[in-house]
Order: sequence, then C-alpha cells, then structure tokens
Amino acid sequence: MGSERNPHVYDRTPKVTVSNFQRDASESNMITIRPEQPDDIADVRAINEAAFGEPAEATIVDSLRNACPDAVSLVAVEDGKILGHIFFSPVFISSGHGIKEGMGLAPMAVLPKRQRQGIGSMLVQAGIDAMRERNCPFIIVLGHPEYYPRFGFVPASQHGLSCQWNGVPDEAFMVLILDDSAMAGVSGTARYRDEFDQAM
Repeated sequence: MGSERNPHVYDRTPKVTVSNFQRDASESNMITIRPEQPDDIADVRAINEAAFGEPAEATIVDSLRNACPDAVSLVAVEDGKILGHIFFSPVFISSGHGIKEGMGLAPMAVLPKRQRQGIGSMLVQAGIDAMRERNCPFIIVLGHPEYYPRFGFVPASQHGLSCQWNGVPDEAFMVLILDDSAMAGVSGTARYRDEFDQAM
C-alpha cells in the first residue's frame, strides 16, 4: 500500500509492543500486558465472570472473539497468571460524513483480589496505545465517569455523539478522540455490535 491512507478507514493489523507495558509489582514479579492467546480463553472468561459477578460480559467476549476478527483482546500477566483483561471491538457512527468506524472499550476486568493496584490502568493505557498504532480515530466507553477521564475520555455529548441505548447517563458515555482531523464534523449515534444488546 502507498503512503497515503483513507481518513475513513484505519489499519486493523494488531500491533501491541508488550515491552512498553511492563511494571514492577515487587522485587520478584513483573506485570506484562500482551495480546490474548488461545490458551488464555478460559482464564479470561473466569476473570470477567468474577469481576462482574455474572456471565453476560464474558459471553459477549466469547461471541465477539469468534465473530469479529477486528476485535483486540489484551491480558495482564504476572508469573504466568492472568490477572486482568481488556477488550476492544468495532463501533460505528452514522453521520452526514458517512459511516465512521472506531473502537469500543468493553469490557475491562481485573481479578477482584487484585483490583486497585493499577492493573486496570495499565490495561487501559496499553489498549489506547494499541488503538493509536492502528490509526483508530476514536474510542468510546460506557463506564465510571470518575475513572476514565484520567486517560483523556470526556462525555461523548461534547463531540455530538450519543449512545444507542436509552437511559444511559450522559457522563457515563464517553469518548477519546485519537484523530481530530478524521473526526472533524462527525456527530451522531455510536453503535456497538449486536452482541452487546444481550447485556443491556
């Protein structure tokens, strides 16, 4: 391909430089963020079920893993044990500029006994960096408004974007714009893949 790229399409090739996402947890342990591998699937499901207290999010991940080759799944690992997981899948905005594709961050989960230790923040930052490398123009998240703004997320309504589901608090539906030029003038309803409807 040439050096020019279509501003409406981003590179879907998975790119994650795991060496950028390492942190000393103690003198002997190191937490590493890396792409999910086939052997991780059972542990990833268990982590999501434990973190959310129900199987809905884990089932969504399993469904999208099989149906959506563009999804990105990362895990946090310490001494060979998976402690956390983050998942990104395509979302779409229909506007007067056509259909703009970005990524939705959901779910993100950390083992309950390892929460509040910075693992979730490592996963989110690694995921954002991976989306930048893919030239993804934006990321949306439906989450805690006191947590995600530290990574640059703002209420999506500030950019003229709305959630497809009724009753979602404005402050809980957020966006991180990664490419201002690609998103110039883009507004409308951001839609997740149909698999998410089962959790709403």
